[in-house]
Amino acid sequence: MLALAVASATAGCVRAARPSVRPAANADSDDAPPIRFFPPPFALAVPEDAIVRVVGPRMICSGTLVDDDLVLTAHHCVVQRGDRGEYRHESLPPSALRIELGGDYLAWGDVGVSYVVAPPCGESGGPGDVAILVLERKLVGLGTLTPRLDEPPRLGEVLDPVGFGRCAMSPDGIHRSVRVGGSVRGLTAGTFDLQASICPGDSGGPVIARGSHEVVGVVSLSAMDGDERTRATSIMSRIDSFRAVFASARLIADGTHQAELPPLSCDR
Repeated sequence: MLALAVASATAGCVRAARPSVRPAANADSDDAPPIRFFPPPFALAVPEDAIVRVVGPRMICSGTLVDDDLVLTAHHCVVQRGDRGEYRHESLPPSALRIELGGDYLAWGDVGVSYVVAPPCGESGGPGDVAILVLERKLVGLGTLTPRLDEPPRLGEVLDPVGFGRCAMSPDGIHRSVRVGGSVRGLTAGTFDLQASICPGDSGGPVIARGSHEVVGVVSLSAMDGDERTRATSIMSRIDSFRAVFASARLIADGTHQAELPPLSCDR
């Protein structure tokens, strides 16, 4: 039986292992996504550069610039780890996190994090596996992707994950990759699932409505077998269920002290 596992990557080598599960949904007959989501503009930065790498002391994840100073990622990517790698409830100090820019192994820029905003759940994946990182400065000249907060994912809607993950059988190097996604097959109050190809390091990456710039969720869990071409059950965290996380992060970025805000809740 496959076991559930988060779709993040420990910093360093990614070991080949027996198939482990990280929720995904199914799209048996859906067309594969294009190599690029958006046509490249005549500029130094391309729209895909809104999808960034989140680097911590023990793992590498993916994230999305949803405002010029806010990065959406997975909650389990920004929590402390125990001696055996288990996820703890406490968030990492912001100083332990860096956001790397660019689509290839060598980043062309990076920026620090000043606050971690996350609900009191989801630290090991599943419902609540959503976090917003408030950056130390605004990123001028980079595009952003739009979080779809007023409308949930729809059953049958075709979605594609994007991330910096690397499977054991992937070619050398780490690159931003559009994964093969599919149709939403299941929906709960905090998650949705589909068949998707996910690799370690894709955690926190955006799940995008095909043919749009809309982010409807983040990669949380998936079944992986070391081959990035394998589509398997993958669970994504809904972002529309945690609009308060986005609102709190915006207020903090604009100067409100975190202690002045009401505590975040997992009640939906």
